[in-house]
Amino acid sequence: MEVTITNENFESYKNGELPLVVDFGATWCGPCRMVAPIIEELAKEYDGKLVVGKCDVEEADDVAMEFGIRNIPSILFFKDGKVVDKLVGAVPKAKIKEKFDAML
Repeated sequence: MEVTITNENFESYKNGELPLVVDFGATWCGPCRMVAPIIEELAKEYDGKLVVGKCDVEEADDVAMEFGIRNIPSILFFKDGKVVDKLVGAVPKAKIKEKFDAML
């Protein structure tokens, strides 16, 4: 399951029981649109093991600024409320899946 990350709900997801993966992007971003279906597919595959969130950098600008998101797509991996890994750019599914596996 994929959730929408906002300025208001981010902290509760970040500090939740399950590890959190956040896909930072924007609707106008071509590479973001390439990565989005991969993230959606992995969100279903890892449902119950990880929380996967989508964060529009223009709508949740406070969250994007907090983590210095300058390039999109950026995927941040959180464990115990802290960033433990990061991917930037349109990376292949195998690389993203490898990072998801490392979170378990």
